Amino acid sequence: MKKQVLIAGGGIAGMAAALGASHAGWDARLFERAAVFSEVGAGVQLGPNVVRRLQAWGLQKALQQVAAVPQQLVARSALSGRVLASAPLGQSMVERYGAAYVTIHRADLHAVLHSAAQERADIYINPGQEVTELLGTERVTTIRTSANKVVEGDALMLADGVWSKLRAAVLGDPSRPRVSGHLAYRALLSMADIPVGWRSNEVTVWLGPRMHAVHYPVRRGEMMNIVVIVEGPVPQDLEQWDHAANAQVLEQALADCSSNLQDLIRIVPAAGAQWRLWPLSDRAPIQGPDAMAQGLVGLIGDAAHPMRPYLAQGAGMAIEDAAELQRALAMDDLDIGLRLRRYALNRWERNARVQARSIRNGNIFHATGPLRWGRDLAMGMLGSRLMDVPWLYSGEGSSASTL
Repeated sequence: MKKQVLIAGGGIAGMAAALGASHAGWDARLFERAAVFSEVGAGVQLGPNVVRRLQAWGLQKALQQVAAVPQQLVARSALSGRVLASAPLGQSMVERYGAAYVTIHRADLHAVLHSAAQERADIYINPGQEVTELLGTERVTTIRTSANKVVEGDALMLADGVWSKLRAAVLGDPSRPRVSGHLAYRALLSMADIPVGWRSNEVTVWLGPRMHAVHYPVRRGEMMNIVVIVEGPVPQDLEQWDHAANAQVLEQALADCSSNLQDLIRIVPAAGAQWRLWPLSDRAPIQGPDAMAQGLVGLIGDAAHPMRPYLAQGAGMAIEDAAELQRALAMDDLDIGLRLRRYALNRWERNARVQARSIRNGNIFHATGPLRWGRDLAMGMLGSRLMDVPWLYSGEGSSASTL
């Protein structure tokens, strides 16, 4: 009889976990509180480390139909507008790392994973049912859903995000995610609504004191994703993903920036689009495998290791987690608890490294004073070498570990 994993949460991490389990020969039963699957409109960057994983699941064609493939990464000074450094993407990334660097609408990435899951007979998706209670996690895992259904499985994966309601029951950690004090203003525009001079097939990052901005194409290049992250007061209702944002507040925050960057920001309301506000919260880098698995219960994606977006790897690490989960669940000679232990051993250090590097990158992006001058000088001298991340793009964090 096939083993069965229960999955709490149907976002990117949950869908990826279901695909990983299915490819390992398990049944996957996924429970999502929303009655209709949807993702908030925003862009996601996927490095070649992540694209290779999607290719391995047979999703290359589906990805190509919805993603954009930027040809260059450009860093600019937010104050002067001048180019600090650039690095090639496109074919250069394929040659170096075996896959492209792509940018994609979050909803499109979720749809690719969701469609792939629907096509597999051993994945059972249950929308409108939130996992509300863990009834037992010893010999089997038993859950209760918001529809008052009691379901048993051989293992349970928590994929319910940064504000996971189930994490504390598994890890015995009642702490809440920490507030970063960084606010992300997000907007999506049709390329047709953007002045010709701003249309590009590049990832452009503007670095300034206590802020930065990034924009890149999504949806086959038909739309542009713009994100501006500033440091400032945090709204009270942090658990809400989206907040209506005031364009005037953002414009005031960027008053000292270059006129070019200010012009870009004004394009959003001029095109009839709106800014949405996303307060950034994370947790400290995880300290060991126990943060990713306890007995028959594992954690995946933001439920385990929420991170800041300054390495553009939040969704990527969730997909890498699912790839390692696939490898672990397929180890039929091990008890299930040991399989999840193997999963955690093989993932925690890489996730912790990405969390720590993301925090460090944020400090560099938002640097002031001498640190900012040193950053700009180093980028001018070393250029693309500072912008490449071989340890990240060439690996998957799946090296063997001892139990």
